[in-house]
Amino acid sequence: TMEEVWNQDAYKTMRKKMLKGLKCKECTKCYEQESNGIFSLRNSINKTHGKYVDEVKQTKEDGEHPEFNLRYWDVRFSNLCNFSCRSCSPVFSSNWYKEHVKMYGGKPKADDGRELNVIEYAGRDKYDILEQMEPHFEYLDQIYFAGGEPLIMEEHYKILERLIELGKTDINIQYNTNFSEMSYKRKDVIEMWKHFSNVSVGASLDDSYARGELIRKGQDWQQTVDNRRRMIEEAPHVDFYVSSTVSVMNVHHVMEFHKEWTELGLIEAKDWDINVLHGPDYYRVDILPEDHKRNVLVPMIEQHLEWLRPQDSITRATIGYEGLINTILAQDNSQLVPEFVRQIDNHDKYRDENFWTTVPELAWLKEHE
Repeated sequence: TMEEVWNQDAYKTMRKKMLKGLKCKECTKCYEQESNGIFSLRNSINKTHGKYVDEVKQTKEDGEHPEFNLRYWDVRFSNLCNFSCRSCSPVFSSNWYKEHVKMYGGKPKADDGRELNVIEYAGRDKYDILEQMEPHFEYLDQIYFAGGEPLIMEEHYKILERLIELGKTDINIQYNTNFSEMSYKRKDVIEMWKHFSNVSVGASLDDSYARGELIRKGQDWQQTVDNRRRMIEEAPHVDFYVSSTVSVMNVHHVMEFHKEWTELGLIEAKDWDINVLHGPDYYRVDILPEDHKRNVLVPMIEQHLEWLRPQDSITRATIGYEGLINTILAQDNSQLVPEFVRQIDNHDKYRDENFWTTVPELAWLKEHE
C-alpha cells in the first residue's frame, strides 16, 4: 500500500541522504536537467511546496516520517492510452502492447522480469489506488494527472466529481495529456473544468499535421486543433500550454511548430514547455554529429530564441530552449545514430509508414557512420 511505501527502508534511506545533502540515484533525471539549466520537477516541487518545509523536522533519526498526509498527488492510475507514440513503450501505453509483441517476438516485461499485462494498474486492481487516496482528500492542495492518458480514465473523472462534492474547487489541478479526447462516456472534462478556478493543461504535442501524427501514433491533428479552439471558446480561464517532448525526431522542426501555433492564436509565445527526452538513448537530441549540432541545429534554436525572448514574460519557454541547447552540446552520443536508423526502420516496417519521407531533414543520417 502507499502507507507501507511511505516508511519502507528505501524511502527512509532517501530521506536521510537528502537531509545530509547527498544525491540519490532515483533523482538522476532532475540532476541532469538542472546541470543543463532546465527547471526540473525537483525545482518545481520545492517552489510549490516549500511552505511545508518545517515538516522535515518531524523526520526521525532512522528516516521515518510519522505523518502520512498527502498534499500533492502525481496520479498515474494505469498505462491505459489511445496512442502508441514512437518514443513510448507498453509500460506507459496499453496501445503499444500488440506492436511490441509483433516487433520483438514476445510479451513485454517489467524490470523484475514479470510479463506485463495489456493494462497495468498502479494498485492491486483498478480502484485500489483510488480507495487508498480517499483519506487524503482533506489534505490535498495540488494534483497532477498523467498516464497513460488521463482524460480517458474513469478514475480521473471520479476524482473531479469527489472534489466538486467536497467543495475543494480551488486546488491546483495540472495535466499532462495527449489532448485527443475531451470526454469519457457522458462526462465532458471541459464542462467539469468550469467548476475549478486553478486548472493547467499541458498538451503533449511534438509537431503538427503529418509529422505530429507520425511521432504520436493515434493522433488526429484536426481533432487536436478543434479541441483547442473549443477550449478557448468555452473555458478561457483554464491555463493551457504545449508540453513538447523534444527528441532527435522533432528537434529541427519544434521551433516552427511553436511559431505556427502562436501565429494561429492558439497560444501565446510564452505558453510552451520544452520536455527534453532522456530515453530511449537512441532518440536523444545529443546523438546528432557534433559539427551538425554546432553549425546547423544550435544556430536554428538561437535564432528562435531571438524571436521568443521579447514575448516570454515568464521565461518558461526561453529557459526550456536554453536548456535544450545545453543538453545538445553536453555529450557526444553520435555512436547511437545507426541504432536510431535501425529503430526508425523497424517502426516503419510494422506500421507501414515512411519516417524519412515525412521528416526528410533527417534522411542524411541513413548515410552517417
